[in-house]
Amino acid sequence: MASGDSLNAKIYHMPNRSRLQAVERAGYGPVPMLSRFVLAVLLTLVGLSPAMAGADDIAATARGVVRVVTIAMVDDQVAGFGHGSGFAVAPNRIVTNAHVVELAERYPDNVVIGVVPSEGSKSYQGRVIAYDSRRDLALIEVSEAKLPPVALFTGPVTEGDQVIALGYPGNVDLATAQSAADYIRPLSPVRSQGVASGRRALTGIEVLLHTASIARGNSGGPLLDPCGRVIGVNSALTRADDGDSTFGFAIADTELMAFLREAKQPYASVGVPCTSIEERLREDSAADARAVVEAAAAKREAANAAALRREEALNAARGEAERLRENVMAVAALLLVGGALAVGGAGLLESRGSRRAAIWTVSAGGIAIVAAVVVFLLRPSAEIHLPRETLVTAASANAPGTAIGPMICTLIPDRSRITVSSTAETRLDWGAKGCADGQVQYLEGEGGWQRIIVPEDEPTVTVARFDPVTRTYTQTRYMLPAATMDAIRKLHQPSTPNACVKTDKALQNLEGEQAQIRQQLPPLPNEKLVYSCRSAR
Repeated sequence: MASGDSLNAKIYHMPNRSRLQAVERAGYGPVPMLSRFVLAVLLTLVGLSPAMAGADDIAATARGVVRVVTIAMVDDQVAGFGHGSGFAVAPNRIVTNAHVVELAERYPDNVVIGVVPSEGSKSYQGRVIAYDSRRDLALIEVSEAKLPPVALFTGPVTEGDQVIALGYPGNVDLATAQSAADYIRPLSPVRSQGVASGRRALTGIEVLLHTASIARGNSGGPLLDPCGRVIGVNSALTRADDGDSTFGFAIADTELMAFLREAKQPYASVGVPCTSIEERLREDSAADARAVVEAAAAKREAANAAALRREEALNAARGEAERLRENVMAVAALLLVGGALAVGGAGLLESRGSRRAAIWTVSAGGIAIVAAVVVFLLRPSAEIHLPRETLVTAASANAPGTAIGPMICTLIPDRSRITVSSTAETRLDWGAKGCADGQVQYLEGEGGWQRIIVPEDEPTVTVARFDPVTRTYTQTRYMLPAATMDAIRKLHQPSTPNACVKTDKALQNLEGEQAQIRQQLPPLPNEKLVYSCRSAR
């Protein structure tokens, strides 16, 4: 934290005095007098930040953590400066402590706010758009920045839970900074680990007491759970006199969310518990195997049910055909008997002298006999003809390369590992030969169709997979540092189409590009989101 007056005998936070006094009290020493022109140059200073190792959750959150620098100007000269920490809740919105930007709020024409990202090649100028001195929270807007927003954890935080602090402690800066320029050069934040020690009230505000090591300069930086979700905003610490242990105070998540709501600032939030990615991958691999077995069993059951229905239909058709055949033959027999009787009756009428009646009777008998022969010859065949089946079996519907159409995919929490992503339903329109949404070409492989998606406006690589047999859609997400994202984006071939490919050569180019991108990914992802899809029709 930045230095300041004590709230009581053993608590530090930022003062309500001039920034120059604060810098002196913090032991930063004299600051060179700089012109406003030099200041402008420094705020756009180019300097590469060190790449973060791996794709761990804390490093992923660190991409959105910034240093907040306040620079006091007197007669166009830098009279002094101080700094704290902050984190992005939107690409251009930063949360920090109110006491970090207090002078900028009070004297906006004389105090410049600089926002220094943890990576990249430049810094930005910001302005305060929301300020709450009671909660010790402020919201800074940076018009040009595009930072990766962090997510807030809305689940319970209990005593003994592991916590991690990210920020820019001043004692580290004192030991490593060579000049004032080091304070506005992109640099990875310092992380420290501890445990949650319960909730307390500090000056009437709910805070989280914790044991993660923080110092002056950590003010406004996030306190995280092991998955990198924000659970508080570091604001104060106890003084370790006479061997006392040092504890940190973070503005509680409840106060932070209330502040953001009042500022009408949307934010990402996740309420699912934090789980190990290794454990989740093992469990989900077993779940995938079970799903394949269950899908195969369901396929067999569907085939057996279809065969049973067909056999029942055949038996019913055979019975109906036999009944119809027997009825027709009975009609033919009746006609034949009736005709024979009529012919015999005609002879009797002739013998009695009724010649005219005999002629009519013998004619009717002859017609009946002919009709009997015709009916017999045209009797229905015993051969069965069933109508063409319109039902498509599960096997044919989910065959490789078959289009399914629009689907609604619902997240399966028990199979997912979520750190920052939304848990809302997603849509997937699955076309023929792995063409998704009419523009994303997937590649067929073991366990379904896959595609590595590299967006231009988000520092996250997603390996998407869809299994038509189980209708399971999976997103494995890697939240990578800027340097890695730049390297991956350079692998994009200009000849690679954005739409679904239609030639073997284009497919081969896509396969080669995807293989190169996969080599750049860390061994483990940050998230795995598993969805169950159903037809949207």
